[in-house]
Amino acid sequence: MRLGIDIGGTKTAAVAIGEDGELSDQVRMPTGFGADQVVATALRTVERMSDLAGVDASAFASIGIGIPGAVDSATGRVRHAVNLGLEGLDLGSRLSDRLGVDVRVENDVKAAALGAHHLLGIADGIRKHSMAYLNLGTGMAAGIVLDGTLLRGGHGVAGEIGHIPVDPAGEQCGCGQRGCLETFASGSALARMWPTEHPLPGRDLFDRADAGEPDAVAVRERFLTGVASAVRLLVLTTDVEDVVIGGGLAALGDDLLVGVRRILVAWSADSAFLDSLDLARRVQVIPNGFPAAAVGAALIGGPAWQKS
Repeated sequence: MRLGIDIGGTKTAAVAIGEDGELSDQVRMPTGFGADQVVATALRTVERMSDLAGVDASAFASIGIGIPGAVDSATGRVRHAVNLGLEGLDLGSRLSDRLGVDVRVENDVKAAALGAHHLLGIADGIRKHSMAYLNLGTGMAAGIVLDGTLLRGGHGVAGEIGHIPVDPAGEQCGCGQRGCLETFASGSALARMWPTEHPLPGRDLFDRADAGEPDAVAVRERFLTGVASAVRLLVLTTDVEDVVIGGGLAALGDDLLVGVRRILVAWSADSAFLDSLDLARRVQVIPNGFPAAAVGAALIGGPAWQKS
């Protein structure tokens, strides 16, 4: 069995994958804040999964961690995970020393890309060769799998499409640039464009747009156009067969998928080139509740994923 752990800003999730590709039950627990507490959370999660599996931690074929921030996958060092209170942590080596097992660490979005890739392979009965996972959370980022290999890039920032400027006169992004894709299509973008006390701002926006509120319709279309632009960008730069939308805003489900496809179809009607790419067919939304980052983390110990 391979163990995968997704360490998020507030909660940590874990899942084990058997040799047959089947998933175990998930374990969820709160994430501690700061280096020592993050390590402690990971150790408690391994202990809990070991108890459920009835084996010692050393019996897992591999242990992988998906975590926010800048991750050096070769050394297991995590930097700039501000929501976890981490400016620098040698997470992989600290866990390996405590567990006596090699622990590999990957950025959470890249790990989720592997998880989505695994899911598509199960659904189709084959291993997909190329796909992108478009994460719509507080920010926007993508993980890309090409020819069965996770794309990391020379500095580990492959897929950071949320910080590609598309409107030089647009809103200032947290990265310091203006008009980035993330300022149109992300949780932070919705919070700015659609301020509300509703616990689910995206759901509130879509429901009000469906009810015909003009302001809601305008914001929804701006958001959907940003997501569709990200899909188009990923296909034009990497020619992936599938773009799988995940992250917190993927909970919008079919409403999100239908809206994005509608915009892609409209663009294709005006461009024979785009029409030939069949963009609407390539996009889908990950099933609600699928633990993509934890599944991907379970897979990163394998040799197929250790390339860049």
